[in-house]
Amino acid sequence: LQYMSGFGNEHASEDPRCPGALPEGQNNPQVCPYGLYAEQLSGSAFTCPRPTNKRSWLYRILPSVCHKPFKPLEEGHLTHDWDEIEPDPNQLRWKPFEIPKAPQNKMDFVSGLHTLCGAGEPRGRNGIAVHIFVCNTSMIDRCLYNSDGDFLIVPQQGKLLITTEFGKMLVEPNEICVIQQGMRFSVEVFGETRGYILEVYGAHFELPDLGPIGANGLANPRDFLVPVAWYENRQVPGGYTVISKYQGKLFAAQQDYSPYNVVAWHGNYTPYKYHLEKFMVINAVAFDHADPSIFTVLTAKTTRAGVALADFVIFPPRWGVANNTFRPPYYHRNCMSEFMGLIKGHYEAKEEGFQPGGGSLHSMMTPHGPDADCFEKASKAKLEPERVADGTMAFMFESSLSLAVTKWGLQTSNRLDKNYYKCWEPLKSHFNPKCK
Repeated sequence: LQYMSGFGNEHASEDPRCPGALPEGQNNPQVCPYGLYAEQLSGSAFTCPRPTNKRSWLYRILPSVCHKPFKPLEEGHLTHDWDEIEPDPNQLRWKPFEIPKAPQNKMDFVSGLHTLCGAGEPRGRNGIAVHIFVCNTSMIDRCLYNSDGDFLIVPQQGKLLITTEFGKMLVEPNEICVIQQGMRFSVEVFGETRGYILEVYGAHFELPDLGPIGANGLANPRDFLVPVAWYENRQVPGGYTVISKYQGKLFAAQQDYSPYNVVAWHGNYTPYKYHLEKFMVINAVAFDHADPSIFTVLTAKTTRAGVALADFVIFPPRWGVANNTFRPPYYHRNCMSEFMGLIKGHYEAKEEGFQPGGGSLHSMMTPHGPDADCFEKASKAKLEPERVADGTMAFMFESSLSLAVTKWGLQTSNRLDKNYYKCWEPLKSHFNPKCK
């Protein structure tokens, strides 16, 4: 597989089997090379300012309009009904989500989508959802596109071969990919597969501002990869299924050909992937524990300056060198909602109980922090330079919205750890009024 590099770049690509497939000098000629159809995919309003205007031109064998009418499709555990169960402000933690066994229960990426929590709604174009995907079967002659928003996909177990209208991407654990609104894609898997999805309605992900950090650091634009054009001219007489996620529901339409018939494309609205090991960590080198915002990879902004609809934050391997400092994360109550997942390893603040493939949710203003064992060890540790999180990759989806947990998350999944609160019970008072 080949890729082009750069975040938000203007790219141009054509399948080498059809040189010259991209029209020269204009987007929509009267007759396109090779008899192709021109089709624009808009990721923003036509009238957006140039820095935020997103669109790509696709040159395809047949336009995507050639399909039968959409009909409702069973959603399974995919939802945006945030009122199906009473709110729960408690600290929540989930054991690793179970992957169905094949061939007894074949499940592909779409049928394996399970909504864990979220807020807002897609019709108003403001909100997010956190989904878990578990699957064991590739998508065969069917694709998905999200009319509601963008998918940020975080594989935890098993690699994903994702075919899109723009080309193919291989996404492995410790990588992420973003499939933006409206882009058709299919997922091929190679065994039992699991991961996390952050969906945002009404905003696209962008790189966070660097401010005093300067021109370089965190996730560098050059490390984001975009697929190159690849097409198949394949008829599917038995029917190819195009699935649309629209207003939180699934709909399916049939067509007689593969949707991956884009011979060439150009634009700045594309799918992309990123390897988390390429993140350039910024950290405290004198004293105190810096806020986790220094680990932000991508952000989806709101209209309020500095307030995110959603941030994607990681906690990668790094050096801890701060003096006279309690080095693990501090105890905290937050006006944001924090969902955490673990791709691999052991998270520093909770080495037991928080497992790869599981998750935790600390809701708005719900207190959280290191467990009792972590506090005691960190309070007595010899403060010398040490490697933190080697062999580990934890991440956080953080949002300014107050997230509601679904019935599947609280009950049906049967993965909720009802003893989570006990990890703080051994904390004891060290208060001594006679000792400063």
